[in-house]
Order: sequence, then C-alpha cells, then structure tokens
Amino acid sequence: MTEFRGTYTLWLREVKRYLRDRTRIVSSFFQPLLWLVIFGSGLRFSASALQLGNLTYEQYIFPGIVGQTLLFTSMFMGISVIWDREFGFLKEIMVAPVSHFSVFLGKMLGDSTDAVIQGILVFVLGALLGSALGITLNIVVFAEALPIMVLITFGLVGIGLTVASFIESLESFGVIQSFINLPLFFLSGAIIPLRGNVPSWLQIASKVVPLTYGVDALRTIVAGNAWQPLQPLYINLLVVCAFDIVMITIGTLAFSRRK
Repeated sequence: MTEFRGTYTLWLREVKRYLRDRTRIVSSFFQPLLWLVIFGSGLRFSASALQLGNLTYEQYIFPGIVGQTLLFTSMFMGISVIWDREFGFLKEIMVAPVSHFSVFLGKMLGDSTDAVIQGILVFVLGALLGSALGITLNIVVFAEALPIMVLITFGLVGIGLTVASFIESLESFGVIQSFINLPLFFLSGAIIPLRGNVPSWLQIASKVVPLTYGVDALRTIVAGNAWQPLQPLYINLLVVCAFDIVMITIGTLAFSRRK
C-alpha cells in the first residue's frame, strides 16, 4: 500500500504541475499547426515523388506530428528531475520509505500522462482542421490510437528521466536533449517515408529507432487501409513494449545509483 501511495502521489504531483502551466498547454497547439499547415502544404505537390500510396502528405505527416509531440514533450519532462534536485525535493523522495522503482514509476507515469495530454491536443487540432487537410478522425480512431500513444511515451519519458538523472545543469540537459531528439525524430519516418528511393543506410538506421515502430503503428491506425505499414501492427507494438521494459529497467537502475 505504501508503494502504491508513493507512486500515486508522484504521478499526481507531475500532472498537477503540468495542468497549472496553462501557457505551455496553449502554446502546444502552435508547433503542430506550423508543421501541418506550412510544412505539410509546402510538400503537398511533392507527395507523388515520396511514394505515399493513396495518402496526401498531410494525411501521412499527421501521425508523425503526433509522434513528434510525444517525443519532444516526453524528453522535455526529464527536466523535472534537475529542478527537483536543485530544490532538494529529489533527495527527500529518494530517502522516503518507498522503493526506487516506485519513485521512478511515479515520475514516469506522471510525465507520460502530461505527454499524452499534449498528444490528445494534437488530435483535437487534427479534428478541427480535418476537412481542410483531408484528415479523417473519429472517436474510434482516437480510442485505438490512445493506448499506442501511452506505450510510446513510457519509453521516451524513460530516456528523458534517465539522461536527466546524470545531468547536473539545465543547459547541459538542453544540449543532450536536442542531440537525442533530432535523430530519433528524423529517423522515425515521421515526415519522410522510409521506403522507395530512401538510401539503404537510412532504412537500416531507422530500424534501430524505437519511435519508428510507434509512428508506424499510429499511421496504421489513423490512415487505415490507405497505408501499407512497414511492419505488422503486432510487431510494432511488441517492439514498443520491449523498449518500454528496457527503459523502465535502466531508469530504475539510474535512479538507484543516485547518491
């Protein structure tokens, strides 16, 4: 019971802290909007060269923008570890009578909830702009995509928390975050198809990026039969789940080694 209470308390703290930051919630609409409207429209006429099948470029890129939002938000949430260390809160929870696994799990679940909320806002944006961009979203698609979004965030938040546990300053975390985010994003197939005329080295590199499988799973759900997935849906989900387990294990060990 103590372990559950500790995990729940940390989850609730992270969620409340996010919901009180209304500026970040409102601003989360603008970056996806820029990608969908400006970047998507700019490459619309090149869609035939990108071998997107029956999809328009806006339809192709939308699941990628959801994945981008989950990635950037999840990684950014690791900064909470540095803030908690600065103000002494991290030391207090690490000596609390709960396991380090429960501490890590509570922060991971809280940060994952925040990232999923950001992803839901992108879905709302996609629904509002659906007729203009040719994106078809409904409650069934959202209900099927939501569990996948949750699974994606677990591993990504795990990366952010693990990295932050070894970083001492906000400036250093920002550099490392960008160093990790950009390769994961561009190699995941979020904005560029990973088939056709894509160089073989890029296709090989994308296979070791876990976000590739998450984005492909989201695109399979959102686009339906219009999209031919890179991997069967169950393979994508198995890879994402394995990635989550690995990052939860590494993150717990990283928190345990903190002095």
